[in-house]
Amino acid sequence: MNLHEYQAKELLKRFNVPTQEGIAVDKVDNALNAYKQLAVDNGTKFAVVKAQIHAGGRGKGTMKEVPEQHGVQVVKSAEDVERVAKNILGNTLVTIQTGAVGKVVHKILVAKDMYYDGPSERKEFYLSILLDRAKKQNVIMYSTEGGMDIEEVAHSTPEKIFKEWVAPNMQLQGYQARNIAFNLGLSGDAFKNMVKFVTNLYNAYVTLDCSILEINPLFKSADDKIFAVDCKMNLDENALIRHNDLADLRDKLEEDPTEVEAGEYNLNYVKLDGNVGCMVNGAGLAMATMDMIKLAGGEPANFLDVGGSANAQTVEAGFRIILKDPNVKAILINIFGGIVRCDRVAAGVIEAYKKLGNISIPIIVRLQGTNAEEAKKLIVESGLEVQSAILLSEAADLVQKAVMA
Repeated sequence: MNLHEYQAKELLKRFNVPTQEGIAVDKVDNALNAYKQLAVDNGTKFAVVKAQIHAGGRGKGTMKEVPEQHGVQVVKSAEDVERVAKNILGNTLVTIQTGAVGKVVHKILVAKDMYYDGPSERKEFYLSILLDRAKKQNVIMYSTEGGMDIEEVAHSTPEKIFKEWVAPNMQLQGYQARNIAFNLGLSGDAFKNMVKFVTNLYNAYVTLDCSILEINPLFKSADDKIFAVDCKMNLDENALIRHNDLADLRDKLEEDPTEVEAGEYNLNYVKLDGNVGCMVNGAGLAMATMDMIKLAGGEPANFLDVGGSANAQTVEAGFRIILKDPNVKAILINIFGGIVRCDRVAAGVIEAYKKLGNISIPIIVRLQGTNAEEAKKLIVESGLEVQSAILLSEAADLVQKAVMA
């Protein structure tokens, strides 16, 4: 589950991780109040306005409706804040990660200016924590080159990327935290503050069941304090059962509406760009089905796994979600009857077909396993325009005819 920057920073505060102070707002008037509180009342005129979306590259990204407006901008007056807030809120931010479609910005973060001293006195670093699946350990990846695309740093100057591995049943050791501060070239108070920062950050990563925790830039101020200026945090959805309060942080406005709807029916759905809708039980069978569609000359329009408890309700929901995609020219239902009986799935298909009505594209149903013959008989005798197959090769031929028609 992805979090917004402002949400991630609030969570880090629980673990005594210093962050850039800021106030998230969804209205221009509130942005002006936040600016007064963070800047004017503190004797400065500078602040930063940041668009809040689930994508990186906001600083270089531009608003589709106002191309000269970037997703992150320094402001130095109330007039600046008002103009920037109006340009961003409710408009679409296009970044390297969103693609040309972009994402609508519903909130902005008005943040305190951290760059209050000369450039010679401050430094930016990069630090992230994630799982290294090859080593089966958590890894802290860090670099002196903060504020940049870490992929470019790794490609151009790989010697500037450092890594520290931590076994999942172990805490971050003191010598490891000190090693990180040393490799970042710090000394004195900055060294001590970095050791505390990294230790607390790792505790947050483990305790919150994060799948990734990225700080870029990780900032050292002129007075040797360490702050998280930006934060990307993803939570492991499988662990949310341990964090009821964190589940409430989910922002459905940032997700594909059809994927949200599928989740409400416990369907695993991912939209793709093809022309053949898939409804399958089991992830492995779904992958094989998508391969079969490509071999037949089509392209899968989605990944949709109804699981092992497919019934009339889930089949209907799956139909409805797939049919929302205007690119779909055919639907292939491929069910292996192990836990679920094929005749029950067939009954669900027939019921859903009658209930939805006006389905103008070919529907191919391939049922194999428990009661497969009975299922095929039900479909044939239903009188509906549903094509039935038992063998995978039969289904492939029907898909080919449908997409070539």
